Amino acid sequence: MGDFWAFRRMLAPVIIQIVFWIGVTLIIISGIWGLVGGDDVLERVLALVYLVLGPLLWRVVCEVLILLFRISETLTDIKNNTERKES
Repeated sequence: MGDFWAFRRMLAPVIIQIVFWIGVTLIIISGIWGLVGGDDVLERVLALVYLVLGPLLWRVVCEVLILLFRISETLTDIKNNTERKES
């Protein structure tokens, strides 16, 4: 708990995972809505493409954000290991 209050443990990756699932849910709902409510074939095809590619692209965006925090954690670990070896 001390690491959390000292900002040594990141909260953002957990929040990003929650936002990911909320985003996937909204993408699926809007894709289904587009399939059902599409006026012509083109709108339905675009809704289907959105339904398939939307969650994949959203996953990539969220993974890149989490990757930034993982890089930070890894660099912190390297720094701590280096400081211990020098002592």
